[in-house]
Amino acid sequence: MDHTKRQPRKQGWRFVLLAVAMAVAISGLIRSLWIDVYFIPSESMEPLLGVGDRILVSRTDFGAEPIRRGDLVVFDGRGTFAPLNSGKGPVADAAAAAGHWLGLTGSDTSYVKRVIGVPGDHVRCCGADGRLTVNGQAIEESYVYPGDAPSEQRFDVVVPEGRLWLMGDHRSRSADSRSLLGAPGGGLVPVERVIGRPVRIIWPLDRFAELPRPAAAATTSKNGL
Repeated sequence: MDHTKRQPRKQGWRFVLLAVAMAVAISGLIRSLWIDVYFIPSESMEPLLGVGDRILVSRTDFGAEPIRRGDLVVFDGRGTFAPLNSGKGPVADAAAAAGHWLGLTGSDTSYVKRVIGVPGDHVRCCGADGRLTVNGQAIEESYVYPGDAPSEQRFDVVVPEGRLWLMGDHRSRSADSRSLLGAPGGGLVPVERVIGRPVRIIWPLDRFAELPRPAAAATTSKNGL
């Protein structure tokens, strides 16, 4: 039997498999250290982010500048937004992780919300004019979904050190810090749980657009953030 033709073919497949493995490893390293892709599974951040959008998330933006009010953040919600035991079994978890890694599905534990209060802020709903107040000052929220009230639920919270008060832009469709006031942590997400900042919508192509950071708010917290 002539083995001279099989040997180059085997080597070719090995080369292809090695190249694929290296590409996956490099992609994983980039996504774990610098930039990642997330799928938007819900209406909670409309009109800015729609169901099915894929967003590019920078993991390094908040290393250069601190998180501030108005920022969009992707964060790990385990222990706050997500149940402490959110697993569905090893096979289902592996399939979900693969879909999330490929940007095809959302994550059961990662969320996108907007920062309304930073450590030291006194956040309240609502003032006499129906707007949220931060440290006694009414805030402008042009990003709120048209027709939605700033909040139908009343709250009065002082954000502790190392935590954030987060809300969705589509207030009537968003489960956020308001929904978890009676839960462990009171809906306040640890700053250390923030994964990064959404910087661009990359899919679908007709929605390809930058997601710039908002201008810094004039309101100051007790910590001066």
